[in-house]
Amino acid sequence: MSESRQTLRPEYFDALYTADPDPWKFAASPYERDKYTLTLNAMPKPRYRSALEVGCSIGVLTRSLASRCDTLIAIDAAQTPLLEARRRCADLPGVRFEHMFVPDQWPDGVFGLILLSEVVYYLSRDDVGRLAAKVINSLPKGGSVILVHWTGLTNYPLSGDEAADLFIERIGPTCVVERADRYAEFRLDVLSRA
Repeated sequence: MSESRQTLRPEYFDALYTADPDPWKFAASPYERDKYTLTLNAMPKPRYRSALEVGCSIGVLTRSLASRCDTLIAIDAAQTPLLEARRRCADLPGVRFEHMFVPDQWPDGVFGLILLSEVVYYLSRDDVGRLAAKVINSLPKGGSVILVHWTGLTNYPLSGDEAADLFIERIGPTCVVERADRYAEFRLDVLSRA
């Protein structure tokens, strides 16, 4: 288990995007492309009335996700990538972008799908619990949560496995794990509200 570490603050992400407008190569990486395909294929329903994407970055996955949602709120802790995300998705009227830092900030509403792709491991253990509580309050019966996390070594507060396992533990019996898939470099968990 990682030593107890604090949540990475927005300034950390601001610095990354100042140095490189696409620090994780979302737009060009084969890893990202394959991960996005598997994420979309793991969605339990073909379409959602409302969805929330936490950590949308420059909006690459947002664009594909939007085709399966009537409305999509996409949020990010850093302001700079949101400019590119808005440009990338400008022709999609059902998508709204917000500058928010979870779990301190959270959008109003109920979401049939909540996507947490490679974000939970940036949080402290306490903040994972706070995030789980926010998710529970926004997820209707039959709603789904998709967790995706890289499983390689990180210098983040939690590893990918720690983040996913802790989130699942903290969300408790409210949600059941429908899928727990492991791939070469990441894990993908799908939870549904009972």
